[in-house]
Amino acid sequence: MSAELKLVELLQTPEAGLALAQLSISQGLEISIRQSACILLRKYVTERWSPYFGTFKGSAPPVEVKTQIRQAIFQGLSDPARKIRSLCARTLSTIADCDWPDEYPELLDSLINIISSDSPDAVHGAMQMFTEFIKSDLTEDQILPVLRQLLPVLLAILGAAERHSPLTRSRTISVFRQCVTALFMVKDQHPQAVKEATASVLPVWLDAFKVLLSIDPQQDVSGKDVWDGLAIRIQIFKTLDTIYTSFPKTLTPYLQDFLNASLYHLQALLPTFTQYYLSPDNSAPRTSEDEPIDLAQLVCPLLDFVNNVTRGGKAKSWYEQGHLAELVRLMFDWMQMTSDDEESWSSNANAFVAQEEDETQVYGVRVAGFEVLATLLDRMPIQTTATFQSVVQQVVTDSRQAKELGNRDWWRPLEAALAAVGSQAESVADCIEDEVASERPKPIDIEALLTDVVPSLLGMSECPFLQGRGFVFASQYAKLLPSNLAGQYLEAAVQVIEAQDAGIPIKISAVKAVQNFCQGMEASIIIPFAPRIAADLGPFLLMTSEDTLSLVLDTVSVVLDIDDGKWLSVELASSLTSAVLDVWSKNIKDPLFISLLGEILSSLAGSNTPGTYEIVVRQALPVLSSAMGSAKPDESWIAESALELTTGLVEGAPDSGLGDGFFATLAPPLFMCLKSTEDRDVLQNGTACLTLIIRKDVGQLLAWSDAEGRSGLENVLTLIAKLLENQDESGGLFIGDLIIHLLRRAGDAVLPVLPEMLRAMVGRMSTAKTASFIQSLIIPFCFLINNQRDTVLSLLESTQIQGRSGLDIFIQTWCENAETFQGFWPNRVSSLALCQLYTCERPSLQNLMVKGDIVVKPETSNVIMTRSRTRNMPTEFTSVPFPVKAIKLLLKDLQLGAEPTAMNAPSDAGDIDSDDGDEDWEEEEKSNQGFKEDEFAFLSDMLGGHGMTLENDDLLEDTDDQDLRNDPVSQMDMQQHLVMFFKECASRNTNNFQGVAGQLSASEMQVLQKVVGQ
Repeated sequence: MSAELKLVELLQTPEAGLALAQLSISQGLEISIRQSACILLRKYVTERWSPYFGTFKGSAPPVEVKTQIRQAIFQGLSDPARKIRSLCARTLSTIADCDWPDEYPELLDSLINIISSDSPDAVHGAMQMFTEFIKSDLTEDQILPVLRQLLPVLLAILGAAERHSPLTRSRTISVFRQCVTALFMVKDQHPQAVKEATASVLPVWLDAFKVLLSIDPQQDVSGKDVWDGLAIRIQIFKTLDTIYTSFPKTLTPYLQDFLNASLYHLQALLPTFTQYYLSPDNSAPRTSEDEPIDLAQLVCPLLDFVNNVTRGGKAKSWYEQGHLAELVRLMFDWMQMTSDDEESWSSNANAFVAQEEDETQVYGVRVAGFEVLATLLDRMPIQTTATFQSVVQQVVTDSRQAKELGNRDWWRPLEAALAAVGSQAESVADCIEDEVASERPKPIDIEALLTDVVPSLLGMSECPFLQGRGFVFASQYAKLLPSNLAGQYLEAAVQVIEAQDAGIPIKISAVKAVQNFCQGMEASIIIPFAPRIAADLGPFLLMTSEDTLSLVLDTVSVVLDIDDGKWLSVELASSLTSAVLDVWSKNIKDPLFISLLGEILSSLAGSNTPGTYEIVVRQALPVLSSAMGSAKPDESWIAESALELTTGLVEGAPDSGLGDGFFATLAPPLFMCLKSTEDRDVLQNGTACLTLIIRKDVGQLLAWSDAEGRSGLENVLTLIAKLLENQDESGGLFIGDLIIHLLRRAGDAVLPVLPEMLRAMVGRMSTAKTASFIQSLIIPFCFLINNQRDTVLSLLESTQIQGRSGLDIFIQTWCENAETFQGFWPNRVSSLALCQLYTCERPSLQNLMVKGDIVVKPETSNVIMTRSRTRNMPTEFTSVPFPVKAIKLLLKDLQLGAEPTAMNAPSDAGDIDSDDGDEDWEEEEKSNQGFKEDEFAFLSDMLGGHGMTLENDDLLEDTDDQDLRNDPVSQMDMQQHLVMFFKECASRNTNNFQGVAGQLSASEMQVLQKVVGQ
């Protein structure tokens, strides 16, 4: 029996772990035997050591045996053989995850001792172990004491280039970076200790980094069989980025030096990048430990550091020294497509599409470069755009000369430059527009590129990536295309899509270009091409998958939006519908594809071409209905996706209704599916679909009955009851929308089922927990109060639930949650209903006590509470009559609609030293909380809510559907209505208005007095 087989057999014995550990450090054995022992020892640890490991199979060794095994493995960290050290480090790290500190308390001191030793082998092994250990196992309380011992030792190893390998030294920087992160995490708990540590420790390391980066990086790569030295530089730039993020003030004095070093590295290593990455004839070396290492691992963190410093406003003076043009040119060079990229993207359409899309880009040098360019344009738009102009002109000239000289890679710099400038198309176009509006010269002449440079690239089939880049670049600047060229560009892109012999890169680029053209060109130019493009893309739907299919679906969706699809023929709509159903059947579990397919079906159904809606429904509805009706309980994704596509059909239906037989076809499988499922997504999709049907054509629902004679309305009520009973409240707004539209559309037809539905809703209020679900229960009542106030109140008064009246439950729940309601229409309906209830003077409401204002205790009113004290101290509220609460809520609505946003109000808080250092960029940022003025205004609008005026229709109505946007409640002047309400109550003393006003706070009284003019 071979030694390896004996080891495998040994693994099953009780003493296996100790035997394997001893074998692994027995230096008299062959290295292959010891390696096998180490590998099997790790397997033993994961399977036999502790239930802590998910792969544990039982038979854990006794405590004393564990101790011996740990000692043996620890001894292996100093083994002369590197592979044994690495394997022991990996196994010991696994054990530490489980045992340290409770069962293995001596580990940390032992590691620090071995790292401090004179043995390079021991330091190497220990550093491998320590890199993983400090990342995951040190607690906050242990960090500061450990760092005091550890960091001086690590710094000594880093400086001992003659004794320790570059990889060992790079690991000291990696551990140091983890220490910096740990310090940042505990700075709030130990502010003084962290401040002292950073002040004394960080400058020493930064000085060391400065020295190391000043050494010519070519020494680490030129003529070397391994690139170990790059590991040190990689870790330095990663650490600089971490320090800048965590303790920027400490780094500020060094920024100029490190930015210079960044530029220096980009310059010095560019020839190596060209030699090893742009030519398919050379492959880059690895490390001495056979780990992959490449220049991208260095350049990406380098650019991340430059980007963060630039974004943080600390690099202005450096760029003013003339470094901007140099940096941009170097980034363009580093963003060139590598030979590996070219090989991969030529044969893999999905990989090529993924690198072109913002959402799917694999992070690398090109993407890191895009981010730096975006930041530069944000900080210095005019200067950066002008730099683009000069650099691109130079690239065009250099590429032309390289081509004439026969350089086969002449196209790469031009492709990279166009990719770079194209990636920033929106910002560049905005900059041009601003300069033209200010009657200043354009900082870049994009039109000249589109007229003089790009056209010659579009037929260059021998350089497919440059050819494709020309199409994409032109489409990214479609709005700037001269009118006489726009149609020519679009025609050329369509011809590529239609060409039988075009390769993957150019086909994909043409599809992407068409998508951009359709979004950026004038409709009059695109409309004549739309039928042709749609017909060309239809077959692509059947031939593509993954990212490529996503691109084609996106493009089809964009094309169908052109002129609302008026150009569609019945035949083309039928063909596309068939393709959509085919794609759906093959990708039925992919939510992204399902969403896009639903949008496409909606667009097809929504075309104004006579007969189109009917043919789309005739083809799609039976297939979708059959799928949702036959889906098994464990195949919820089938019903879920069928419902989403059906919703797309309903969305596209004309205003005249869904057409004869639509609901009769859909209803049986729809209700059967919803009654039989407990799947949240199926219920939500089904509820949304049913809500849309009620909005579009409630008559069909009211006229339909199932096989047992139950009406469509009764089936809807059954669904509502099921949703109310469900303890999963995540679909809260879906049920609220369903009920609201049922009440709005069904009219008197809903009266027979209304009492039962309302009792079920008020009964659920006492157990509802989430704000959205509570809102969905409250708002339908508010709507009814505005239309049938006394009927609803009588029903609530007569309803008893667990000893409480329905009115008490409803009013209490409403008053406690009214200020959390979301949506323009719901908030207005709630306010109108409050007005109705206040003016009705119903006795049952007069003495109903509800939660008022927060009670501020004297001992806490003038002190800052700690977070733990605040969390543990229960919040108390006053108790006030409902009429008082109603006036308080209405006054708040009026006040929020009239006053400027809270964000723009002066702050009483003092400046907090956030360790950000001195900003040296735009002065406007200092007065706008670190944002530029336009950014600040945008955020203010986005945050909105309580800071918005009630009349800000455009933004607030985005959360409501078209029916509610057109509702009279949304169209009325709410501000004026509330003002008149208060004035009328005051003049008539409605519901003892003067007495109610006497119970308001001083600030509320001030607002009220301003409104009523007293």
